[in-house]
Amino acid sequence: MRKLFMILPLVLIVRFMVGCQDREAMTELEAMKAQAELEQQNKASFRYMMEETEKGNYSAWDEVCSADYVSHWGEISWNLEEHKQANRPLLVAFPDFKHELNSMIAEGGRVVLRVTLTGTHKGEYMGIPPTGNKINYTGMLEGRFSEGKLVELWGVGDMLTLMQQLGMELKPKAVHPR
Repeated sequence: MRKLFMILPLVLIVRFMVGCQDREAMTELEAMKAQAELEQQNKASFRYMMEETEKGNYSAWDEVCSADYVSHWGEISWNLEEHKQANRPLLVAFPDFKHELNSMIAEGGRVVLRVTLTGTHKGEYMGIPPTGNKINYTGMLEGRFSEGKLVELWGVGDMLTLMQQLGMELKPKAVHPR
């Protein structure tokens, strides 16, 4: 009987320790699950914004983006309204403009997209009159989300390929002999 009284506290201590580890593991698992759900929601918001842009529905940007949204394209930065205004001529010049989402990766509050952009040049774009040419070029977008809203966007596009597809030629500057 004395052995039982000595073993019983050990059993209770071991059971308590295992129970604590299970709770810690469950807490960690729940945190990971919540993070994965947030990442999926951010990806869905980004995808929605891209799909609605193709339709010219810029009110979707208001739904997805925060009030203090900033977008960066090389040396240019725009707030939300400026970015919408800068994007509108693209849909006029390429009325069948589409984003094909090649890949989308989310980690934490960041979502990165690799896209193929296609369309037919039917309106003036960047001073280039309509050519009727088909375009097909790639771009990368990285968005930073906070509290479910897109706060910041960085974008790059293969503008050299786009300009060549619109008939522009790349020529070196004339070299002057010394």
